[in-house]
Amino acid sequence: MQTYDPHKTTPEVLQGSRHTMNMRVLVWSTVGVVVASVLILLAFFVLAPAPVAGPI
Repeated sequence: MQTYDPHKTTPEVLQGSRHTMNMRVLVWSTVGVVVASVLILLAFFVLAPAPVAGPI
């Protein structure tokens, strides 16, 4: 793979790899979904009312 091309314009040189950007978006989206799920679950258990002790 050629890393330097004197015929490329400035915008072409500044553009990143499509594969790398797709992977970056996929990883950060997955991390965001996992963190949001954990926070929702944590809030559910923290805010849940205490169990009522009935007659035994």
